Amino acid sequence: MRRYLRLVRIFVGATLSAQLEYRANFLGAVLASLGEVGVALLGISILFGQPGVTQVGGWSFREALLVTGFFMLTEGVISVFIQPNMSKIAEAVRTGNMDFTLLKPIDAQFNVSTRNLNVLRFPDLLIGLGLIGYAASGLEVTPGGALAAAVLYGSAVVIVYCIYLGLSTTAFWFVKTQNVTELFSGVFGAARFPVAAFPVPVRFVLTFVLPVAFITTVPAQALTGALGGGLALASPLIAAALFLGTRWFWRYAVASYTSASS
Repeated sequence: MRRYLRLVRIFVGATLSAQLEYRANFLGAVLASLGEVGVALLGISILFGQPGVTQVGGWSFREALLVTGFFMLTEGVISVFIQPNMSKIAEAVRTGNMDFTLLKPIDAQFNVSTRNLNVLRFPDLLIGLGLIGYAASGLEVTPGGALAAAVLYGSAVVIVYCIYLGLSTTAFWFVKTQNVTELFSGVFGAARFPVAAFPVPVRFVLTFVLPVAFITTVPAQALTGALGGGLALASPLIAAALFLGTRWFWRYAVASYTSASS
């Protein structure tokens, strides 16, 4: 166990040294994080800034701010842990480095999912947690609600990871997949608002076609105690189904990979 902890410390230390070599990079990342949260808060302010408006789609300002907090937290998870790894898959396939990854005595999916970190976007995580804490401080949150929100947010992270992995795995056939992931990122921007704030057709798409609602709205509902049993059960089931589906898709892609030397 100590050996693995030592390897983790070495990995994190090397990553920090490489990415914080230039202070301007860190400053730029902080400004990008502040800009992201500024856009999200501006949208919430516009929704609730109309005279006499105290609720939007049955959500109060604090409750909607919870959704924004989960959105920023997820943006941090994507920027720090997921995107730096998924973006390397297409490059590895194109350059032939995927050959070396598949030859290593470690699960290839685990390897390509955990090799890189973008510590410069770590402020996104802190901002998200700060918004969630601030919003929850003005609401009646029970320990059971907090536990349910934590579990369902874990399911949300799995959902996000599986979506990115599934899109990135298509690089085995279509090398340039950046446009596809950027398209999902654009759709994911809707997750900064409660899904109830959208018209019914859009709400249906964001819940049952692209499960954006399960990433931010559902954990926020769980935290406030307003989540129904159906959605609470559906979230981990969807996460499990996506994980099994993307696992099969990854293994199928690897099996069909002919390597750069063939």
